[in-house]
Amino acid sequence: MTGSSTQGIKTVLHPVSDLATAKAVYTALLGVPPQTDGPYYVGFDAEGQHIGLVPGGGPQGMTSPVAYWHVPDIEAKLAEVTAAGATVKEPALDVGGGRLVATVTDPDGNVLGLIQDR
Repeated sequence: MTGSSTQGIKTVLHPVSDLATAKAVYTALLGVPPQTDGPYYVGFDAEGQHIGLVPGGGPQGMTSPVAYWHVPDIEAKLAEVTAAGATVKEPALDVGGGRLVATVTDPDGNVLGLIQDR
């Protein structure tokens, strides 16, 4: 198969209803304090993984955790996965710091996230 490979799942975002309570639970679970701690996002870096807490599901309105695959070229990967049968849910969006994110759904409706760091 041709195309670009991924760098694996390195980021999982969890929608939360109570950010302070979720932060305490994930701090206890991961054994590290958050590296990013704001009113709209709390992020933990633990053992090569990034775990993010998004109040209310964030602008994407997530209702369940979303695993994000890190890719070198998000537009190329979007083209590949849509050609294979996925549907774009949220097109590539610059979320700051040179990071682009997008989501697609597979044929069964599962949400897959893509991240490109510049």
